[in-house]
Amino acid sequence: MNRMMAIIEREMRKFFRSPVLMLMSMMLPLVQLVILGNAFGGKIVNARVGLVDYDHGPEAVKVEEDFAAVGATIRTFKTISYDNERQARVDVQSGKLDAAVIIPAQYSRRVEAGDAPDIGLVVDNSDQFLSSSLEAELQSIVDALNAPLIPAPVNNKIALDIVELYPYISYMKFLLPGLVCLAMYVSVMIGGGMLYIDDKARGVHEGYLVTPITGLELVLGMNIAGALKAILSGISLAVIGTLMAGMGSIFHPVQDLEMLAVIVVTSIAFNGMMFLMMVRVDDPLVPRAMFGVLNTLLFFPSGAIYPIAAFPPWLHVIAVADPFTYAVHGLQQVLIKGAGFVSIYQDLLFLAAFGVGSLMIATPLFKRTL
Repeated sequence: MNRMMAIIEREMRKFFRSPVLMLMSMMLPLVQLVILGNAFGGKIVNARVGLVDYDHGPEAVKVEEDFAAVGATIRTFKTISYDNERQARVDVQSGKLDAAVIIPAQYSRRVEAGDAPDIGLVVDNSDQFLSSSLEAELQSIVDALNAPLIPAPVNNKIALDIVELYPYISYMKFLLPGLVCLAMYVSVMIGGGMLYIDDKARGVHEGYLVTPITGLELVLGMNIAGALKAILSGISLAVIGTLMAGMGSIFHPVQDLEMLAVIVVTSIAFNGMMFLMMVRVDDPLVPRAMFGVLNTLLFFPSGAIYPIAAFPPWLHVIAVADPFTYAVHGLQQVLIKGAGFVSIYQDLLFLAAFGVGSLMIATPLFKRTL
């Protein structure tokens, strides 16, 4: 135990002597939390919609008033008057407008005659998110125009009563669990994988061979030290991220313990996985080359950015085997939902088994290299 603790002490001393290393391992997730959390997931505001009115009748005025109401209240879009449809289409194509609405001639007369007139919508669908948001908002205006002036005395329509279990969850809050996992992964990759290969290349591991330390003690010492680094990064980003996102999870002791449990087993799983991949590597350039590939292969299929239910079958298989998936799910249950231990115990079991299994496979491989 004393020999193993000496390895841990050496690794942690080296880690704390380079505080920039720890800061850099957290910088990428923090920047992504701030930028992606505010850039994605928000509502469309101040989109530019051209309005071509060939009718100028009373019903067309109602449409213009509804559009003006949207621009003055929820501000999804603002309307710009155009004289002709051709110029509006050209401006949509060139990007000056996001969409154009065309009210045809004789629109008011056809409405009064019950002749089901059409309102044209020219939309730039190269941006699917923007175009679908505009289509949904304009469809709601059309539905309001179709509503009868005098409602039926008895409402016999089927209605959907929506009950949301949680208050409004911004995209920054949704993104936080994944970025906590990413901070731990970066810490393991830099403070574990890269430093491990660098020490091997500099002959540090050869120096261990002249001591009575065993291979198992070396493996456990380096992995415990690597796990401690990841735990520090995970806790730091979880605390900073929850404060930035306006979440009160860290002020509940029970949730703090659950979060700590997820972070600990995640650090064990990530460190075991990284050690297994690096145990027979000698070239210091290999972990640097693998960083981007592993980041894409592990982080994006985990459900941290987009729900797993939307994945194709082959990508769903990767997600099921990915330890990131279980770490992200566990932290989502704790940080966002506060759902309790019953919702995370399967994640804890998988991550613990994954980490222990990786170390059991890596230990004999490490022995053969000594």
